[in-house]
Amino acid sequence: MIKAILTDIEGTTSSISFVHDVLFPYAYEKMGDFLSQHWHDETVKNAVGEVAKIENLDSYTPSQITSILQDWIKCDRKLTPLKDLQGIIWETGYKNQDFCSHIYEDAYEKLKLWHSQNIPIYIYSSGSIHAQKLFFAHTQYGDLSYLFSGFFDTNIGNKKEPNSYEKISQSIGLNPNYIIFLSDVEAEVNSASQVQMKTVLVARDLQTFNQLNIEQQTSHQLVKSFAEINIENNNK
Repeated sequence: MIKAILTDIEGTTSSISFVHDVLFPYAYEKMGDFLSQHWHDETVKNAVGEVAKIENLDSYTPSQITSILQDWIKCDRKLTPLKDLQGIIWETGYKNQDFCSHIYEDAYEKLKLWHSQNIPIYIYSSGSIHAQKLFFAHTQYGDLSYLFSGFFDTNIGNKKEPNSYEKISQSIGLNPNYIIFLSDVEAEVNSASQVQMKTVLVARDLQTFNQLNIEQQTSHQLVKSFAEINIENNNK
């Protein structure tokens, strides 16, 4: 019996293109000015310090850190200090109504249904918790924050490491086999499966779905949209 739902965002509830074509370029463009203006803010100082540690820098300037972070954005590095700073920058964009978050209609409808059934829903994304909350507070369907019981980011662990899902289970207070995890990344659902979470692999692209359907030898439930997800009769 499923007692909680854990879901990824990018490619799962929402379009990958929104993140890569809207959010990433926005943070890339604003990063330099943002660091210059907020260089001495405590949150920014802490994040910049983490960047310096990762890059083994003893001394650095705002322009050097900007260049590093812009390179990380181009390479889509899943690093916590980048995600933290992006979240702060995106907050300004949301407040200025420069953009709103994309949510697939099928995901919106199913999330609402599960919420109405009193099933707790949690988010696990490489984006910071701050960015996740902003994302769902500013969608084309309005503020969807009410749908979620909690948020997890890479501070709890890498999404491709089984131990991260064990920690999430402990945080939620449920045995892993009472939780179902939804993601479009096979390595992530594989990791969740290793700790006995129920799993759904979301393949929205028809060609990808067909290929996985032919090759799939794992026990993940394979779907093209949230409309096909069955949490009552999961495949495990």
